[in-house]
Parts: sequence; structure tokens; C-alpha cells
Amino acid sequence: MLVAVPVVVLACGGVGAVVRRLGQPAVVGEILVGIALGPSLLGWLWPEGSRWLLPGEVLPYLGVLGNLGLLVFMFLVGLELDLGLLRGRGPAVVAISQASLWVPLGLGTLLALAMYTSFAPEGVGRPVFVLFVAVALSVTAFPVLARILADQGLQGTPVGAVAMACAAVADVVAWCLLAVVVAMAGAAGEGAGAGAGTGSGWGVAGTAVLAGVFLAGMWWGARPLLGRAVERWGGSCPERGAVVGVCSGLCLAAYTTQVVGVHALFGAFVFGAVLPRAGVVEAAAERMREFAVPVLLPLFFVGSGLRTDVGLVVSGGAWWWALAVLVVAVAGKWGAGAGAARWAGMPGRDAVMLGALMNCRGVTELVVLNVGLGLGVIGGELFTMLVLMALVTTGVTGPVVRRLRGREG
Repeated sequence: MLVAVPVVVLACGGVGAVVRRLGQPAVVGEILVGIALGPSLLGWLWPEGSRWLLPGEVLPYLGVLGNLGLLVFMFLVGLELDLGLLRGRGPAVVAISQASLWVPLGLGTLLALAMYTSFAPEGVGRPVFVLFVAVALSVTAFPVLARILADQGLQGTPVGAVAMACAAVADVVAWCLLAVVVAMAGAAGEGAGAGAGTGSGWGVAGTAVLAGVFLAGMWWGARPLLGRAVERWGGSCPERGAVVGVCSGLCLAAYTTQVVGVHALFGAFVFGAVLPRAGVVEAAAERMREFAVPVLLPLFFVGSGLRTDVGLVVSGGAWWWALAVLVVAVAGKWGAGAGAARWAGMPGRDAVMLGALMNCRGVTELVVLNVGLGLGVIGGELFTMLVLMALVTTGVTGPVVRRLRGREG
């Protein structure tokens, strides 16, 4: 542990800095480091070194730390979710968000039906496999998108505002659909991890009802209470105490959704969304971000990299399927987003730019994929294909947006 943690953190920090200088978000470098430390590169070139650096008995502890970082990250995503962006955007947000969600869901459903026989793990039902693949192809990396907009100076522009609003709507719906997948997998007892700690005893209907109660309770119950508490005591609360309170709240919310049968990440995300964005809260969140994102979150990428084996796709002759996944992903998000934006009256260049932004997947895609792999809904081969798709779609977003803005200038 004392060797693996600094190696991973330093590698992700160093490569992330390099890719940022190349105009890419840091997450691209972190994904590459995770893949390089896994069987795709280090495990292939130097198996003994890979086993020494990341021995089997260390991986569970790295996984725990990485998942804690992931909980904080999802809380931060929820906290940054600004539903006020939806106001005043009208038809454009509705058309683009719905098109960039339901078109990739539809195309992903067709692709998953074709892939089911070849790539579904044994015992996994067709509905849960198809729905998961469709959801995996429909997400947008909300936090990475925000970072790209800031780097490109687009956060205050109409394109940036519409992109953030559309990504918010699409990702909220996608997370709800992912919750349905988790409930279905847990109720059916599919996969090695489906019955362990997912609350599968509630059944699909019971999980759906309890998840709805949780959402309603958080939005109409916890949100106003938290708002009044922050307003009353926020000014006198020390920053350290705020960090303790926020950490406790996100863990309890995550535990609640885990017991209900929905993934713990959903609870952390919802807690962030209902927590008021007051000064003391944002200061506490910034403290958590300063440690969790550069230190704990890279350990999650290593866990993903160890599950990613490019050799499975190449040697297994499945690269045609990998190409199909990429084409469907790009057509569904970029094509549908740009088409809907054009239909809503946006200029052609802005519509193409918006479609490219919606096509960005980043770490959000890896979160979804790890949920599916942990549940046993997908296997290692399809997991690798989807990770590579996330890497490519995230990597092309920045250069495309930069080129389009250059032409505009």
C-alpha cells in the first residue's frame, strides 16, 4: 500500500499535467495511467513488476480508498448541479437534452440486442443487459464538461449554458435508469455482487418505491431543513466542523440508497444536489476536493485499469464490435445533440459544437461501467470496449471544440 498509493497518485498527477498542456482534461491522462498499470500494458510487458506493484492482497484496500474518493466525487458532481440553468432556456434545452438521451438509448438498445448472445455473462437476463448497455451509451460527463467549458472560455456563453443544462437533465435521467438496472440485477440475483449489500430482497417494485421515497424525502424534507440549518448556523460553524458534517451526511445518504437497493453513489449524488451552496458548504467541499480528487480518485482509475484488458478485444477478434460501440456512441450523442440543436434554431457551428460537448463521457462513464461490472451485468471484454469508447469520446471533445471556435474567430 505504501508503495502503490504514491506510485499511482504521482503517475496520475504527472500524466494529467501533461495532457492538460496538450489541451485535454486531466481525466484523459488518469484513465490512460489506469489502463497502463493494468494487463493492457504493464501486466503484458512486465507481469512480475505488475504483481509486485499491485499484488492481489493490496487491491481490496485500494478499492475501498478509491470508492471513498468516488463517493466524494459524486457528491461534488451533485453539488455543482445547477438546476437554475434550466430556467429560460426553453425549447432548446428540452429538445437537445431529450434527443441526446433517448436517441443513444434507442441505438444502444439495438446494439445491445445484437451483442447479447456474444457478450452477456452467463445467467444475465436480456432486459437488464440491454438496459445497462443503453444507459452506458447515453451518459455525459457533467463535471468534465464543466471543466472543458471553463478551459475554453465558454461557461458564460449561450452554447455553454445550454450544454450544461442539457447535460444536467440527461445525466439525472440516466442515473435514475441506472438505479433501475441495479434494482433489476439485485432482484434477479444476477452477478457475483448483485446480492451483496444491494438490498435485492426488496424486489424491483419495492426498490423503486423506496428510491422514490428517498428522493422525495431528500428534496422536500432534507433540502429545506439543510437550508435552514446552514442559514442559522453556517456563519458560526468552523470549517473543520462543516467538513465533518458534510462527510457524515454523504456517507449516510450513500448507505441509505445502498440498503434500498440502489447503488451508494446515487445517494452521495443526491445529497450533493440537495445541499445548499452556501459559503461554509462550498468551503468544506473545496477541502474535500483538494484531498479526494488528486489522492483517492486516482485509485479508482487503477481499479478500472486493472479490469481493462485491450488484449481481450484484439486477440479475441472483437475489435469490429468495439468499432460498432464507438460509432453508435458518437452517432447517438453527437449526432442527435447536433441535430436537435439545429432543429431548435442554433447556428450550424454552435450545433456541431454542442453535439461534441454532449458526446464527452469521462469519469462518469467509468463510474457507470464499474457498477455494471461489479454487478456482473457485463463482462471484461465489453467493459474494455466501453472504457476505450469513453477515452476516445472524451479525448476528441476538446480539440473539436477548439477547432470550431478557431474557425469562428
